[in-house]
Amino acid sequence: MLGYMLTSLAEGFGEEWKIRTAGTHVVEGSAMSGRTRDALMKIEGLGDHRYGAHRSHQLDITDAEWAHVILAAEVDNVNFVRLNFAPYGDKVVQLAHFVRFAPTVGSFDAMLRVAVTHEPTKDSDIDDPAGGDQATYDRCARQLWELAQSFAQLLEGESVD
Repeated sequence: MLGYMLTSLAEGFGEEWKIRTAGTHVVEGSAMSGRTRDALMKIEGLGDHRYGAHRSHQLDITDAEWAHVILAAEVDNVNFVRLNFAPYGDKVVQLAHFVRFAPTVGSFDAMLRVAVTHEPTKDSDIDDPAGGDQATYDRCARQLWELAQSFAQLLEGESVD
């Protein structure tokens, strides 16, 4: 969900952020669930996307090397990256922590350095909706959308690869 949201926000800001999506526990190549698609389609401002073209991707070393930042939804995602891709552990941060703790001025690198110094916490988790009903997916999408907008506003004018 977050990848589509950040893509739409970047387009709205006239930015060309390079965004990859990857999960920490996915079945490679799976299609997006109908509940995920429906939750995304309820978010105003996302624009038109080819949701049917999405295929899941398991985070790998190439992704970790490529990324400037790895945004995680949950503590477990942060811990997975730090354990499995230790050399890139300083790139992973909970999205909610980035939004909460990154300074509002300075370079993206400075924002990231500050945000990653805060250990991930369960109270900053965005609960994984997997297995939930449509209302659970909708709630997750709304949470992500609010955080994505705050993240994008912090980055407005920055160049992020």
